Amino acid sequence: MIRSPKNTAHQDGPVERLQGAVERVTFHSEESGFCVLRVKVRGQRDLVTVVGTAAVVTAGEYVECEGVWNKDRHHGLQFKAQQLRVVPPSTLEGIEKYLGSGMVKGIGPHFARKLVGAFGETVFDVIERDPDRLLELEGIGPKRKERVTQAWAEQKVIREIMVFLQSHGVGTARAVRIYKTYGDQAVERVRENPYRLALDIHGVGFRTADAIAQRLGIPSDSLIRAQAGVRHMLQEISGQGHCAAYQQKLVETTAKMLEIAEPIVETAIEAELAAENLVQETIDGEVALFLTPLYRSEKGVAWCLARLKTGSIPWGEIDTVKAIPWVEEQTGLQLSSSQRQAVSTSVNGKVTVITGGPGVGKTTVVNSILTILRTKGANVRLCAPTGRAAKRLSESTGLEAKTVHRLLEFDPKTMGFKHDQSDPLDADLLVVDEVSMMDVVLMNQLLRAVPDHAAVLLVGDVDQLPSVGPGAVLADIIASEAVPTVCLTEIFRQAASSQIIVNAHRINQGLLPEKSKDNEESDFYFIQGETPEAIHAKLMRVVTKRIPAHFGLHPINDVQILTPMNRGGLGTRSLNIDLQAQLNPDSYPRITRFAWTYAPNDKVIQMVNNYDKEVFNGDIGRVTKIDEEEGLVSIDFDGRVVEYELGELDEISLAYATSVHKSQGSEYPAVVIPLAMQHYMLLERNLLYTAVTRGKKLVVVIGQMKALAMAVKRTGSTKRVTNLQHRLQTIVKDKRNLI
Repeated sequence: MIRSPKNTAHQDGPVERLQGAVERVTFHSEESGFCVLRVKVRGQRDLVTVVGTAAVVTAGEYVECEGVWNKDRHHGLQFKAQQLRVVPPSTLEGIEKYLGSGMVKGIGPHFARKLVGAFGETVFDVIERDPDRLLELEGIGPKRKERVTQAWAEQKVIREIMVFLQSHGVGTARAVRIYKTYGDQAVERVRENPYRLALDIHGVGFRTADAIAQRLGIPSDSLIRAQAGVRHMLQEISGQGHCAAYQQKLVETTAKMLEIAEPIVETAIEAELAAENLVQETIDGEVALFLTPLYRSEKGVAWCLARLKTGSIPWGEIDTVKAIPWVEEQTGLQLSSSQRQAVSTSVNGKVTVITGGPGVGKTTVVNSILTILRTKGANVRLCAPTGRAAKRLSESTGLEAKTVHRLLEFDPKTMGFKHDQSDPLDADLLVVDEVSMMDVVLMNQLLRAVPDHAAVLLVGDVDQLPSVGPGAVLADIIASEAVPTVCLTEIFRQAASSQIIVNAHRINQGLLPEKSKDNEESDFYFIQGETPEAIHAKLMRVVTKRIPAHFGLHPINDVQILTPMNRGGLGTRSLNIDLQAQLNPDSYPRITRFAWTYAPNDKVIQMVNNYDKEVFNGDIGRVTKIDEEEGLVSIDFDGRVVEYELGELDEISLAYATSVHKSQGSEYPAVVIPLAMQHYMLLERNLLYTAVTRGKKLVVVIGQMKALAMAVKRTGSTKRVTNLQHRLQTIVKDKRNLI
């Protein structure tokens, strides 16, 4: 199968073929696909190190490679694969590992051993042509037989697709998703326009689609490639939070990325505009381009707010001179002047915004409003963008609160919401909390479902980070001055005793946080570290030893590390691997997929919205069970257990440490924040402020004083390109402009 490597241990050796079962994935980069594999090859006593590129590769799969032998100075003899693809195995051992790798649902390692032991090399034929023979095996009943044969039939259909896609650098899990999306037409669809993969398939980016296109012979200067490149750049830009991009800059960056002339990109933009995939508009005197769905969403938010502002309030005029003293008596709480203004404006308004930082009594105001309106018989609905935020809203009001998706009743079959303008919500008042997290698309969906007669109360902290998705909805609404807004400013006495709250407000005012005094108990600490290595060492000690010992907090359940970035020694990836090794080292079974290893009790985070499972971007859960036989991982999200097939695990990652952005809408008993100058590009006031305000009982910042000072000082360097503020200002003058 392969020539002995002894005399070919150099980079310029002859091209050879190598086949074997992957025993271990030593390294795999999701971004580049670069991987280092340990492969068991027939005729070789020792495992062979294979270095190559694969979109997805897993221990237990079978690989076929073409490449050369190379003697690496540090790592010794390696086989450098110029082509690497997964192929059906031919040996009994390979067949067993292949079947037991999770490729076919219902067949795990134990069942795979049974199958190969009973049927040998004919096992594939038995499953495919004579499945009733499976019933001869102990523990195999009709249900499992049906599940295995059905899964195998699906595998058979996609085998041709797999071979085609894997030969073009797409791995197993992605190939399955492509098949599920396109069905039997998958190969034809991909050949026709491989760039559709980047739009339609989660996990397939533009670069993968572009590599396939080039292998299929699509010229680098073709219009179809330029159009896909323009859409890709706009999607990347929207991923940074912008609703639009200035056209000239978009042309330059797209041309540079694709390495083609700018006139080709300009022609592509014209074609995309003609196809109505893009919309052109002037923002701040400069021509800008929107992806059409974002344009419609932004326009929809402005139009809906204008629609809802008109008309009379459903519960009639309220005399707040009498109502406010009454509600103070009911709650036993004295309202501040800004709180009184917020209550008065809200109970007599159709659309109101209440904003303010921690400790200023937003919850008290909302409860006062609800107490008044419920005596008037108002039908109130409450929601928030995330499950955790909705749970907190429910706990603070004593009323049911739902996520926006659950309130609107998302239907995964139609990929749409049940409630919209044609089937609005049954409500007199809709209260939306944590509005700073609402992106323009979700806000449009929500406001469309609010009936004309109803009022809307938007509550949030405008100084926090804006939404992960595109838009700066809360900031734009407030800046437009088109909607009555009350900013709560007074910090209440009880809140002022918390250094977390005091320092959050200091940070928001551009002041360094106050340091805790020696030997004085506090809920906010700054621990100085001069280098990233020192910060890392102190963080590990604080999380695993000092916080549990001194504060009695559980290092997994109660402590959340929030870091500005994903890469580097203080990024989420590196910290998660180190924290997993310290906090969950002995849990089994362990399974590795998409470059992450998971075990029962691991803390994980959902990275994308999954409407089928009703689990959304940013939701944190715990792995409760790994079933290797069935190829399933069970994860508990706040008391609800959700099952993932192995091919779906690219939707999650470890969550001992998460990015600050992913923490929005959540609160944790303790928060630990590393800050270093290597985070330079991300050090901003609203990022630090958001991180600090996630902590309820304890906040520990570990870092360089220079990095802390920079984070406190810097503001507004990443202002988002949106046009909602202008739309709202325009609509106040003439509502017809936006209808």
